[in-house]
Amino acid sequence: MSQLTLEEKAALVSGKDSWYTATIDRLGLAPMMMSDGPSGLRKQLGTPDQTDINESIEAVCFPASALTACSFDREQLNQLGHQLGTAATAEKLGVLLGPGINLKRSPLAGRNFEYFSEDPYLVGELAAAYVKGVQAEGVGVSVKHFAANNRENRRFTSSSNVDERTLRELYLATFEKVVKQANPATIMCSYNAINGTLSSQNRRLLTNILRDEWGFKGLVMSDWGAVADHTAAIKAGLDLEMPGKGDQSVDEIVTAVKNGSLAEADLDRAVSRVLKMIQDWQPADSKQANPYDMEAQHEFARKLATNSFVLLKNENAVLPINKGDKLAVIGELAAHPRYQGSGSSHVNAHRLVTPLETINQVRPDATFVAGYSLTADRIDQAAIAEAVDVAKSADKVIIFAGYPERLESEGFDKTSIDLPANQNQLIEAVSQVNQHVVVVLQNGSAVRTPWADHVAGMLETYLAGEAVGEATWDVLSGKVNPSGKLAETFPLRLEDTPSYLTFDADLQDENYREGLFMGYRYYDKKKQPVQFSFGYGLSYTTFKYTDLQLKVTGDHVSGTVKVKNTGSRSGAEVVQVYVGNRTSQIEKPIKTLANFVKVSLVPGEEKTVSFELDQRAFSWYNPRKADWQVDNGQYDVLIGSSSTDIRLSDTVELDWAPEQQIHIDQSTYIGDLMAQAKFAKAVEQVGLTDVFKKLADDHDPAAKMFRNMPLRAATTMGVTPAKIDKLIEIMNG
Repeated sequence: MSQLTLEEKAALVSGKDSWYTATIDRLGLAPMMMSDGPSGLRKQLGTPDQTDINESIEAVCFPASALTACSFDREQLNQLGHQLGTAATAEKLGVLLGPGINLKRSPLAGRNFEYFSEDPYLVGELAAAYVKGVQAEGVGVSVKHFAANNRENRRFTSSSNVDERTLRELYLATFEKVVKQANPATIMCSYNAINGTLSSQNRRLLTNILRDEWGFKGLVMSDWGAVADHTAAIKAGLDLEMPGKGDQSVDEIVTAVKNGSLAEADLDRAVSRVLKMIQDWQPADSKQANPYDMEAQHEFARKLATNSFVLLKNENAVLPINKGDKLAVIGELAAHPRYQGSGSSHVNAHRLVTPLETINQVRPDATFVAGYSLTADRIDQAAIAEAVDVAKSADKVIIFAGYPERLESEGFDKTSIDLPANQNQLIEAVSQVNQHVVVVLQNGSAVRTPWADHVAGMLETYLAGEAVGEATWDVLSGKVNPSGKLAETFPLRLEDTPSYLTFDADLQDENYREGLFMGYRYYDKKKQPVQFSFGYGLSYTTFKYTDLQLKVTGDHVSGTVKVKNTGSRSGAEVVQVYVGNRTSQIEKPIKTLANFVKVSLVPGEEKTVSFELDQRAFSWYNPRKADWQVDNGQYDVLIGSSSTDIRLSDTVELDWAPEQQIHIDQSTYIGDLMAQAKFAKAVEQVGLTDVFKKLADDHDPAAKMFRNMPLRAATTMGVTPAKIDKLIEIMNG
């Protein structure tokens, strides 16, 4: 620091180009490279400034986060992190840009494929495991996009307007968990504003909350092009502008320091964090990339996908496919699968294996027809007729359907959750001539399935990575028993979704009027039917839950439950633990996910699954106190196979919070006053026993009405103001 000139400091807080930090040759400070890579490396070749997705290095394309979240498997996500870290180390990268941990507030959000879930607990647990895996290989991460980046339209300028409790309990909770559990090297701030202040210039977000409250010690970088005012950003707590603007970036910072609009101490703080990032995460000296086993990574991608696929329907055990079944394969996505997201997460895949390739290898007798075109929505009646004709003579039909890349990408939001009309009509037509139709979905987020009642089977594969073909057949054929659970709700209609009235409704403001009631929290509270609920997923076997045991110990609740495989196949079940708050008199969901355990069982095997719930699982964020609060009283602990399939439940009584003395004044409600133990003695001293005794009758509507009045209104019952004052004095004494 002491050897740097002002100009050199200014250069260090701006990226040298799209991928490198600045170089200070005279001090031997080499640039450090970073790369996109939530689901595989996108290290750029050619000139440092180019960003053509077709010019990135060859790398293994792993399943997108929309799918891996359905694994509900911390260990698998940790292993994914190790795989990515290994590849990044071999390619001499210092920081991997990912994972993306924003929540799926609306199924229309264009970047949902890159995010994990609608539930903050699930996102935080999986992302923390991922981050630990990457960083264990000596590569830093950049957790993104901080914060409340839940739409793509006008993402550089729109303001996410959200109340404090919702912000804390949902949209910041994912980042808080990852910061505290995994100590990420960097955080990437988002494009959008929060309640009117751009994230890159939001001191409350970047300094007060992230650093002062959560104890974050790493670097904060901008999303690419997110900085509108570099001086204001540094003052707010941003450390590194990416990419830099060359001499302009240097000049604006030097000028700001010289004219006094930026304190050099603030600049030094940012510079020191850049230097520490380079010191901690700069790879070993070598310009040559090291080889690593891409084939082994391909096999891991295959395993991760099969561990995450969600079996949505399996009527009359249509799956798995039997060896003797005459098979028809329909859908262009079988031959040209949608296996990864578009935009910054795009990977130049090492070895794509399509579903049709795999099926042709193992079932050369299978018949294939395209049925529709991915390049247009036009309904081709001849193509549908050909598919219907093929389906009539098949024992089972596999239709590959999904959302085309041209309609779902980073940079814009969708306007519908319907599949293209040519696919929906194809499915309806084929299902009328064959009762054994299985639909395999390839999509980035929730889609509407109006034909769900007309088909026998449905398998959700999301964007499954380069091993999509092998992984899909592994599950369809029964080689792997599916165990994934939906990490987001599939609604019956777009109009049923909690943010339907406000999402993308305003060019400048994205108003989160649904508040806490997002995702399954909303559908639970409204008792709104859905197509497929959060946490839902079938298996080729069945599981039985028994013997829930709960124990309050110190500052946590521990529990056990027995799970038995009651079917004929080995399989894995995700035991989901939810908590319901019966106590706090606040707006609150019916229940929230508080833990999960994935357990593997052979037929007939029973295991005891253990779990713990800390205080946070029973807490709510109190904006008035600017802190988390747990209230003494009763809480439900619910064990389910999904958010709507609760198998067991019990209630715990918590006494964790110290008893608080309530200050009594004229506005204290009479009912609240009567609930206090010392009230009876106080009214006796004031001579009001007869008056208040009448109000204890729950069968008297007048008594109930008076209890729901403030103390100052006791004058309507004949109590003098002097006696009210005396009662307040005694109660507070």
